Amino acid sequence: MTDAEPDYEGSLKIDILLMQAVKLRPYEKILVANLANGNRFETYAIPGEPGSGTISLNGATCFLGSKGDRVIIFAFCSVPEEEAASHRPLILVLDKDNKPAGPLKEI
Repeated sequence: MTDAEPDYEGSLKIDILLMQAVKLRPYEKILVANLANGNRFETYAIPGEPGSGTISLNGATCFLGSKGDRVIIFAFCSVPEEEAASHRPLILVLDKDNKPAGPLKEI
């Protein structure tokens, strides 16, 4: 995490380029897991400055983590039965500066 803004209604601000890389849409519901303290919470993604590497807790969620915590951000979807077998989630692993640590993975 790069920041926290308690005086905001809620959400997780994410560098828009990171969102686009994994096809995460603005205001999409997400689940966040904080690896530093085990907290898990649901919120929504809002776009941050392109190339900034921003991942910032906003509103009440800022009390669930601290600057420098590592987090996992999950997004889910429903797909028709006929598409389920071919659907592949996207995984983007970031380095300590929130830059891609390798290629985008499909599992």
